[in-house]
Amino acid sequence: MTDAWKNGLAAIALVTLPLVAACSDTEEHTAQGATRDDGTLTLAAALGAEKDLDIVREAMEESELSGVLDGPASYTILAPDDAAFEALGKEGETLLEDEQRPVLVALLEDEQRPVLVALLRDHLLPGHLTPESIGEAIDRKGGPVTMATLGETAVIFSREGDGIKAELEDGGSASFAGTATATNNGVVIPISQVLMPPKD
Repeated sequence: MTDAWKNGLAAIALVTLPLVAACSDTEEHTAQGATRDDGTLTLAAALGAEKDLDIVREAMEESELSGVLDGPASYTILAPDDAAFEALGKEGETLLEDEQRPVLVALLEDEQRPVLVALLRDHLLPGHLTPESIGEAIDRKGGPVTMATLGETAVIFSREGDGIKAELEDGGSASFAGTATATNNGVVIPISQVLMPPKD
């Protein structure tokens, strides 16, 4: 691990600290809400157990980020479901600089690995964050809460009716979809869209 990578993680942790502290007060509420609490699973096992998250699991395994799935550090994965990846369409082609191959195939090829890693890093947050704790942090603040992803992109969480929306600053947005899973090394939160990076 390079010094730049370590410094980046330290900076992200500092940005994240206020929200994590706010969320820690609500962990007892987690098991009672929309989050399934299963401390016997790792992030890898939780992704493998969800039939609608096969593509994000495969993408994580193919990227250099796969170590977070079984590692000791705690992460929250905003996990686009399979339908979200399949719907990338023209936006995905733009991401891949107008590739004519199917987006899903292209993303998993070696030459596209930097693009895949960058995309996945914008779906990873440091810490153990459930939808309930994020929602309570929004309510405490009285409005949207902003965090930094591992890709150092700002993700903004806000209320959307009875649910929660995640939005990259100047980029894509997605709704929380389905039941989240709290594992022994993080949380998997299914989302309805792939969070596309900000457009240049």
